[in-house]
Amino acid sequence: MNPLKIQTEYEMSQAKTFRIPVAFVEKLEQLAKQHNTSMNKVVIQCLEFALQNLDESEFD
Repeated sequence: MNPLKIQTEYEMSQAKTFRIPVAFVEKLEQLAKQHNTSMNKVVIQCLEFALQNLDESEFD
């Protein structure tokens, strides 16, 4: 599995509101700060990575 690389630019659209555990928020904030980007952009990349690496065999 390839490591997650944080990107900094995305085309955006407002969508939904999600509730996220505090520990996740803290880690996401830390990653954003380390990569000098927004937490939103880090969340997008984490979701994109998860979706690209999803084992869909359990849904068949």
